[in-house]
Amino acid sequence: MRVVRLGVQRGLIELRQSMSNGTDLFGYFLPAFFLVIALIWMRDSTIPGTAFSLGAHSLVGSIAMLIVVSGFMTMMQYLTMDREDGTLLRAKATPNGMTGYLIGKIVLVAGVAVVSCLFVAVPGLFLVDGLTLGADGVLVLLWLLPLAFLATMPLGAVLGALFENPRQAALMMLPILGLTVVSGIFYPVTALAGWVQGVAQVFPVYWLGLGLRSAFLPDALAAAEIGGSWRHPQTAGVLVAWSVAGLVLAPGILRRMARRESGSAVAARRERAMTRMTV
Repeated sequence: MRVVRLGVQRGLIELRQSMSNGTDLFGYFLPAFFLVIALIWMRDSTIPGTAFSLGAHSLVGSIAMLIVVSGFMTMMQYLTMDREDGTLLRAKATPNGMTGYLIGKIVLVAGVAVVSCLFVAVPGLFLVDGLTLGADGVLVLLWLLPLAFLATMPLGAVLGALFENPRQAALMMLPILGLTVVSGIFYPVTALAGWVQGVAQVFPVYWLGLGLRSAFLPDALAAAEIGGSWRHPQTAGVLVAWSVAGLVLAPGILRRMARRESGSAVAARRERAMTRMTV
């Protein structure tokens, strides 16, 4: 519990520093700004064949995409940057340092994701019609969002351990976006081939999108989902399974990666980074 407490404190300190940095805030706001512009453009459109607002469906998809990108890509970027500048080497030198580091990064990235989602959700609630976020939807969000963060961020850390610098980690953006596309975030998964639906249900991205749609959209739209329902028990079960797997695997993988870290390796990466900057 002491390690968990210290990790949470570390994450909150880093989040406060990030929120007081104008450059970081602009980076969180810019993607949300473009998503809001897209919602304004779609506000009077409907999903083909229905009378339901296309903007409302896209708003939920946008929130899901921000959580997925934060959980995977932002975590990977933070980890590779900390590996490059020696932060991971310092964490390695302290007792339970890698576990505390991982917890701190989960807190930081979760906070960043919440801020990014609020930049989209708050104006979106006023711009589009068809959203039905009531008391039941709020209760769904209270258990869905923590599980979604825990299911994706440790996996992002594991993927980040495979790369030595942020430029290499950026290569993962395409497969992650591909997984988002086939998971029904912006397009009904039931319109895809049966084997694609099966693959999508293995990963947490599909279940995150399903849970968000159940919280924000009318119950009548559950008929368009696999099985014709929101499947809350299955959603919770899959996200819990991915959360446990990630939290069990990630600290060990990070510790194994940190064993290969040394002062000379960090210095060499810094020198290469400085060379790229001067070029």
